[in-house]
Amino acid sequence: MEDDGSLSDIDVIYRALQEIDERFERDTVWNPAADALDILAKQLAALPCILFHANDPCSATSNIDKPRVSIVATYMKVVFRITESDGSSEPERAGTGVYRALGKALRHQTAPLEDRLFDDLTTFVVRGMKTSDMRAVRLAAGRTLVELVKFVQRLDDRVALLTGIVFMKLHTCLTHADHRVRESAIVTTGLIGRSSTGLTLRDSVCALVYQLAHVNPILKGTATLQLQAICKHHSKSAYTFMFPYFSRIAPYLVRRMISEPSGLDEFTRFVSMTLPAFLDSTLRHTLPCLFADCDTKVLTAVANHVLDDPKLHTLLFKEPARIVSHILMLQGIGQTNKTFQFILDVMDAEMGQKQAFTIWNLITGCMINVIAELVAALGDTDPDVSEAATQGITKLARLVDNQNPSPQGPQKSSAFLKDHMHGVISVLNDTLQDIKGKRPVDVKQSIIRGIGQFVQRVGKDISPVGPQIMASFQTMLSSSEFAHATLSSWHSFLSILDPADLCPYVAAASASLVAVWSSLSPDEREIAKSCLHLMVVERGAQLGRHVIEIADLSSIPELNDINQQLTKLRAEWTPHHRLYTLLERLGNESLTVATQSAIELRAFLSDYEEEIRLLTTGDVFDSLAGRLVSALYVAASRDGDGLETLHGLVYDCIGIVGAIDPDRLELRVEDNRMLVLSNFTDESEATTFALHLIQDVLVGAYRSARELTLQSYIGYALQELLHFCKFTPALVNPGPGSSSVSLKVRNRWNSLPSVVVETCTPLLVRPLALSLPECPPVAYPIYPRQPTYRRWVQLWTTDLISRVSGEYGQRLFRVFSSLIRNKDVGIAHRLLPHLVSNVLAYGDEGAAELIRTELLTVLEDQVNSNSLSTPGKRLLSAQTVFMLLDHVNMWLRGIRQHIAQQKNERKRARGSSGDDFIADGQMEAVRVESILATIDEGLMAKAAFQCKAYARTLMHVEQVILLQRERNAPATDLQRNYDHLHEIYAHLDQPDGMEGVSTMILSPTLEHQIRQHESTGRWTSAQSCWEVRLQHEPENLDYHLGLLRCLRNLGHYDSLRTHVRGVLTKHPNWAPQLVDYQLEGEWMVGHWEEVQNIASGAEAQSPLALMAQVLLAIRSGNDEAIAAALSTSRRALGTAITASGPTGYRRSYDAVLNLHLLRELETISRVVRHLPNQPEAGSQSRDRSFGELLSCLDARFDSTLPSFRIREPILNMRRTAFSLSGAHCPEAREITGKLWLNSAKIARKAGHSQTAYSAILQAQRSNAPFSFIQSTKLVRARGEPLRALQELENAMRSSGLLGSQRQDNVVIDLTASDEGETRLKAKAHVIHARWMADSERYEDSKVHKEFQTATEVWPKWESGQFHLGQFHDECYKLLSPAEKKTRGMRMNLQTVRSFTRAIRYGSKYIYQTLPRVLTIWLDMAEDPDRANNEVFAKVNVEVSRAIKTAPVYKWYTAFPQIVSRIGLKNEKAYEILATLLQLVIQEFPKQALWPFTAVAKSTASARSKRARTILGKLKSTHRNSVAKMIASMTKLTEELLAFCRADVREAKVLSMKQSYKSLWKLFKLEDPSPAHDILIPLQESLTANMPPQSVADNAHQPFPTDAPTILSFFDDVEVMNSLAKPKKMSIRGSNGQVYTFLGKKDDLRKDGRLMDFDTILNKLLKSDSEARRRQLHIRTYSVVSLNEECGLIQWVPNTIPVRTILSTHYLRRGRQLWTGELRAGFDKVKAVANHREAAEVFVREVLSLYPPVMHEWFIETFPEPTYWLTSRTAYSRTAAVMSMVGYILGLGDRHCENILLDTNCGDVVHVDFDCLFEKGQALETPEIVPFRLTQNMVDGLGVTGVEGVFRISCEVTLRLLRENKDCLMNVLDAFVHDPLVEWEEKRRRMERHNHVQADMRAVSQDALGPIDEKLRGIFRPLKSSPGKQMTVTNHVQSLIQQASDNANLARMYIGWAPHQ
Repeated sequence: MEDDGSLSDIDVIYRALQEIDERFERDTVWNPAADALDILAKQLAALPCILFHANDPCSATSNIDKPRVSIVATYMKVVFRITESDGSSEPERAGTGVYRALGKALRHQTAPLEDRLFDDLTTFVVRGMKTSDMRAVRLAAGRTLVELVKFVQRLDDRVALLTGIVFMKLHTCLTHADHRVRESAIVTTGLIGRSSTGLTLRDSVCALVYQLAHVNPILKGTATLQLQAICKHHSKSAYTFMFPYFSRIAPYLVRRMISEPSGLDEFTRFVSMTLPAFLDSTLRHTLPCLFADCDTKVLTAVANHVLDDPKLHTLLFKEPARIVSHILMLQGIGQTNKTFQFILDVMDAEMGQKQAFTIWNLITGCMINVIAELVAALGDTDPDVSEAATQGITKLARLVDNQNPSPQGPQKSSAFLKDHMHGVISVLNDTLQDIKGKRPVDVKQSIIRGIGQFVQRVGKDISPVGPQIMASFQTMLSSSEFAHATLSSWHSFLSILDPADLCPYVAAASASLVAVWSSLSPDEREIAKSCLHLMVVERGAQLGRHVIEIADLSSIPELNDINQQLTKLRAEWTPHHRLYTLLERLGNESLTVATQSAIELRAFLSDYEEEIRLLTTGDVFDSLAGRLVSALYVAASRDGDGLETLHGLVYDCIGIVGAIDPDRLELRVEDNRMLVLSNFTDESEATTFALHLIQDVLVGAYRSARELTLQSYIGYALQELLHFCKFTPALVNPGPGSSSVSLKVRNRWNSLPSVVVETCTPLLVRPLALSLPECPPVAYPIYPRQPTYRRWVQLWTTDLISRVSGEYGQRLFRVFSSLIRNKDVGIAHRLLPHLVSNVLAYGDEGAAELIRTELLTVLEDQVNSNSLSTPGKRLLSAQTVFMLLDHVNMWLRGIRQHIAQQKNERKRARGSSGDDFIADGQMEAVRVESILATIDEGLMAKAAFQCKAYARTLMHVEQVILLQRERNAPATDLQRNYDHLHEIYAHLDQPDGMEGVSTMILSPTLEHQIRQHESTGRWTSAQSCWEVRLQHEPENLDYHLGLLRCLRNLGHYDSLRTHVRGVLTKHPNWAPQLVDYQLEGEWMVGHWEEVQNIASGAEAQSPLALMAQVLLAIRSGNDEAIAAALSTSRRALGTAITASGPTGYRRSYDAVLNLHLLRELETISRVVRHLPNQPEAGSQSRDRSFGELLSCLDARFDSTLPSFRIREPILNMRRTAFSLSGAHCPEAREITGKLWLNSAKIARKAGHSQTAYSAILQAQRSNAPFSFIQSTKLVRARGEPLRALQELENAMRSSGLLGSQRQDNVVIDLTASDEGETRLKAKAHVIHARWMADSERYEDSKVHKEFQTATEVWPKWESGQFHLGQFHDECYKLLSPAEKKTRGMRMNLQTVRSFTRAIRYGSKYIYQTLPRVLTIWLDMAEDPDRANNEVFAKVNVEVSRAIKTAPVYKWYTAFPQIVSRIGLKNEKAYEILATLLQLVIQEFPKQALWPFTAVAKSTASARSKRARTILGKLKSTHRNSVAKMIASMTKLTEELLAFCRADVREAKVLSMKQSYKSLWKLFKLEDPSPAHDILIPLQESLTANMPPQSVADNAHQPFPTDAPTILSFFDDVEVMNSLAKPKKMSIRGSNGQVYTFLGKKDDLRKDGRLMDFDTILNKLLKSDSEARRRQLHIRTYSVVSLNEECGLIQWVPNTIPVRTILSTHYLRRGRQLWTGELRAGFDKVKAVANHREAAEVFVREVLSLYPPVMHEWFIETFPEPTYWLTSRTAYSRTAAVMSMVGYILGLGDRHCENILLDTNCGDVVHVDFDCLFEKGQALETPEIVPFRLTQNMVDGLGVTGVEGVFRISCEVTLRLLRENKDCLMNVLDAFVHDPLVEWEEKRRRMERHNHVQADMRAVSQDALGPIDEKLRGIFRPLKSSPGKQMTVTNHVQSLIQQASDNANLARMYIGWAPHQ
């Protein structure tokens, strides 16, 4: 063959084979000589290697990737030619060469063999084994057969079929008469066994075992040797290897144990078993065959070996199910009946009770197991066996019909199987998990396939057992040997279900398939693809919302077509909807689903990071952000095995989301804990507890269990608890016995969620059996004896289970013993609190003492510096102990309430005091309290502090302080604890708390001063303190660490490095503690080689050390190294999140910050490393990439906690990351300077002036542009405003921004710089102008010019326009009344012009600009003189232009103010106003019509007429269904007015359906009328939200898209018992929730406008960083005025009046709220004229009767320390905010009924705002306090009282109120133009008295004038007192002093309860 070099390798192979084929097709062998034939055979053997791999080693697997080449066909022609040439029937002289050549051909064959060729080849080879006299030839032929088997296993899909053919032909050799042939065949079989797996290996082994019975010792020995060789090859003992094949071997040998006993003897000897042991262990395999054979002799022999009393009927009952199923599968005519008769004969012969025993008795005893055996046989690979099983099922169904004939006739086998499917699936699952003994792989494969067949036969009715089938498939799919069978059966299962039944499984099925895709074979992938095709393409359209649950398929190219269809099905889903679904799937019980969801969530968050960021920006923070973080934390806290991948993905997701400010999130994690107050003696409570365990603990664990063994343990516990609840199979199997189930039990079952019912049903139908061994005694304390936390919890829980008392307790808990001891720690964690409280209260004293010892041991280990426990064990154990103590305290509080209730009931029943009555649980409560009292509070505090559980430490220390105060402890003890409080607050990073504690410390220690300096950023002062300490104790490591902390925060890294080196020189053993400072110091100065050395030598992996590893990887530029470092660091840093639990976001915020930093390092590295591949700097694509990076980083930064401690590390890490990339990225070098400026800014705002100064120096060194802005701001912040102004002017002059020679007509160049620089220029001009104005050293014209310049530099900047307009407005306010009507109008025009531009360009100042524009414009319109001025016409033009250009939702923010002016008399202005009203209503009819339809129903005819006119015009509008909405709202308003006006004389419950029929009919559920689109008037639904600055105004959606609408009214209307008899009604919302409102016949406009005021104030509070950081807010609720007489008020849920709280706690102390003694005390106070003396009497005679108790309510309501601290802080802050607001508005009547507390979060909620505008000072007993600050209000603030949190919150709120005076006064301006009824009456009185028409402004001045004064900082103790201008701090101090002064409280009305 010639080759010119143009042929490829494969072409050469094809060419060679073609020439050989053609040569031997035409001619015979040329030289028939024996030697020539031998040479030809050898050359043929060598040729495949030469063609395929030349000189490389020969390997069959190396040829798999070659194209399909068929060598065997060609070689067979040559072989036949050789045979012909030899002239005989075999190639004797060619001998072994021919077979070797065929073997080589098979080894290199890459194409499947055709069936005929396969048959020819096997026949040829087997003939050679039989006919050759030469052993070498026979063995050569055998080796060819081995190669053939290998080939089949390698390349053919029909392994079982083809190897079956091979063994069928090989069997003729194994049974050959010639022993030589047999010997060769045995050797060949052994070779096959050593090279095979699966069924081929099984057949080889069985064939060899069958030879052991041969009488020829050589054959027997050869077979034994081959078996030994196979065992050795597979590295297993004989028994272990042979065990899986006992099911085939045993029947063969035992059947012949009499005729050929040697075979059985040899085999038992080979596997090292005795004959009885072998026979006994294989009965399940042998008995079915022996009974089917009716072989009495063998059966008797077996019985003699395995039974003490050798009776055949005893053997029958050993394996009845196996025997019966086998008999049913017998195929011969009459064989089944014959065998059953044999059994009856045996029973008759041995028992003599033939009439008493029937086959039906035998079958009914094992029916489920018989069916299970038949189902397993359905999956056998042998079609004959499968068919026999099918007939067996038919026979069994017929037997059942014959025994229990149905009236409907014989049932089909499908119906028969359906009746037993629960039990069958349970049995098969038990078999798969080896519960009753290990099963071979082939048996399990048959079972899995059998389940598929079973599903097909049952049909659609299989769905009730779907969860069990899914669990089996998910478990078995993880093993490669079961994958094919599982996928086939899974497809059968999915395809048989209806779409509705398929929906619950698409998530788990698709996630499982995607998860294992990479490990599947091509055939398996095809089946998996068909499953996914079924779910997506065939059924996708019918899955509805469940289609979103299907796993993402985009990562698998082979599934592209299915993924395209999936994308189409999901086309309508929004990103928000998709995120909701991913979060729901992330919490799925299935780990596979959760993991796949985490993968998709990570991709989603990366793609939509900007959208995610928007959730926590803007006016209102989206609840979806809180749900996202909560879901991630729940997933990160998931406990169990195999969670590493899920946790890693979740940590990555948390990093992508970033360290979102916790104050921007509403984190809600459902707490489903339960208290059991009885000693499990109350059946009802015990049943409730069992249901709680079933629903909230076990079902989820059962469904998520990945191991079938674990699932069985949990299933057993579930089953027993179901029985405890009296649930029986009759609940799910209707039949004759179903009527026996009581209605109570049936209702209990029906109340369970569907997922619980479907999970529990199979456990009811087919019970599980599980042995419960006695647990050995455990030595206490257990904790130090166990190496891990997991083992400790398991053992302790198991031991406590054995100690439980109570009638039902033992039954409930005992079922968990095996589960907890062997498997599950999560369930142990849920049971442990109940066990501890039970044993402490009701167990024996010894057991209680053991618990106390265990608790103390764990706590003491926390403070033991020499502890041998691992940090993880110590932390988790301490958290568990704290959780247990919390639970016990909750139990105690529940018991106390129960005791109080019992005593009160006894008092009411008997009229006695009840003091001698001992209630249930009273003695036990005393016992538990005494045990808890022995646990030292100090130890608790120390342990909590050591575990960094600072909130818990704070709680315990405060309790100690309260006790010390009560006992008048020495001042030194109190001061020591105060200092400890200060330290705790420092760790909690709560400077407000630190400030409060500092006021109580008389002589601050040096340590205290250091903490104070560090918390306020005075690092130089802190450094000096540390240096003083080091002078005295230079060997103290902590002092060195403190000094290093100061140097780091000051940016003195060279000093830091020098100090570290000096310390390590003297103390090298301190290296682990100093490594973080070493690393940061070196990388900050760029010594990366040193960083590498330090990081590689560091033992502990601190967060900073892990960051260093990532930075080093980034520096290397190696993608793999970066990915590995990120992965390692992420997993290490995320463990703190897992340990913190689902509610630990705040506690683990530092860990979240670290993940945030990792994500940014990854992002910066990726973007910057790819920049060099793009065009040079300055190109659009490069600038866009870098700009997107910076935009993303800015958004992430803005969403973090606004704390210097949090934000500075972010900026620091960014600088490091960019500096690493600076060498090849000029943009990175530029951004470093800007980052230093950011550091300076946040440090300045935090008060860290020294750090800010260092950062500015670094920025200037980096040539950061406009660094002078931050520099001069810092100078001003230090209290040097004039110097700051001077430096600013100098810097602007040097930058060319403020030329001394600049003329007014100079043109500003706006093209010389980019947008960022333009903004900075404009900002510099605004700052300069503001400082000029503040200095009062410049003419107004110069200041105006500078403001004007800023707007010219950047015309579309909202801030510039706002400040220019504000300057005009301030100048206007300083004018005289006469000037205001001349010059002032022009100023007003400029103000309106600037403010309307600001409205168009942004939303930051919308609450300042828009109300002021409306006030200026409309006030001008109401003044006839000014309205006739031409300036007014220009103002109208400006307003009209703004209405056309500004988004409508901005006007909606001032809608109440706009509506109040509807009575405007100026026609031109009214025309514009009416247009504006129409525009707002047309755009937002659902929201705007609520307040506007009320105007249409006004009692003022002029206002009502105009409103109706506007509504009439709108009815012709087709947009937004306005006409329908108007009709619906008008009708609803009319009916609600009728509802409120209805006169009801007494408190009772009315029927809305009967009493208010018209209102009821508006929202009938069956009537889909337009009225159903009406929003429920909730505050959040009717309030427009402003967009974040990054969102375009026109694209913003101002209202919640899912705001609930009215679905229907509830029938019950409750008439309240108060004087006005308001009516309480409930509304069912479209979201399924219930909302309650009070209908009142009262003028609620005052309440409504106060809510408007509070809403605006909340917006301002959220926009202020100081207020937002403290979460300052006012709790608002909806108030809807229907007209001047009636309205609706939203019922505030989950609240309790302060009076109720105090009453409850004082009653526990035996004190009534109102007593004669109290009245007498107040009388004594009134008798004293001198205020100071009265105060002393008040304290002595009144306050002493009622010691403060409010702190007890917080501890009782919020027992978990973190919630306790959060709730108390919320109380302090909301009380402070409302105190300031109440003072400003003159809010009185703040008695204990009008102040509520939220039982969920501690917020203060005020109600009843009738007493506004200092009305309280005009009462008979004047109110002389500005707000309520009585002793209990102060007690609720904590041990610091008004200091700290409360005072600072007051100062922040009052500052904000004063800064936004104009905005807030504009809101109150609505009172003037839509006056209250009482104001109208006052005006009429004034007119009657003065005989002159009174102006409403004059009337309102009495109310609004004091508010204006207060907002200007003027303080008057009383309205009549002289005023005094005050700073904010002094203002707050005066108010607090006035409110809490006992001299003032003593003069208050007794009903106001000043003593409470």
